[in-house]
Amino acid sequence: MKTSKAQNADSITDDSAAAPHGRTTGAGRLLITVYAVFAISATARAGYQIATQFDEAPVAYLLSAFAAVVYIVATLALAKPGAKWALTATVAICVELAGVLVVGLLSLLDSAAFPHATVWSMFGKGYGFVPLLLPIIGLIWLYRHRDAK
Repeated sequence: MKTSKAQNADSITDDSAAAPHGRTTGAGRLLITVYAVFAISATARAGYQIATQFDEAPVAYLLSAFAAVVYIVATLALAKPGAKWALTATVAICVELAGVLVVGLLSLLDSAAFPHATVWSMFGKGYGFVPLLLPIIGLIWLYRHRDAK
């Protein structure tokens, strides 16, 4: 009898250790998926623009490449459990929000500086303003699913 109780206790412990973290379940999976889609699309867009049209708008295309890196880091960090990954996701998403706000404002105030659109131009207008809403949703999600200390 003692052996079976010990085995049951071990299996409960093992199951809870293998269970996905709260950040990565339910709506968190949708958030991670949206970030992954943006990571892929921003990477493809920036890669194509840099390879074929870099001389036309180098700043805009480098900003798109930077956005792609931020989306990749955010995607990976959101998908991984643990406090360090949560912190990494928070930093990446804060950088994303700052980028959307700064680039969005600059693209409105000085459109000549942005002759070609970036992911974050006009606050993500070309992407249905999802780049503006996504970091806000991401930060709320991270806050609501933070680890208790």
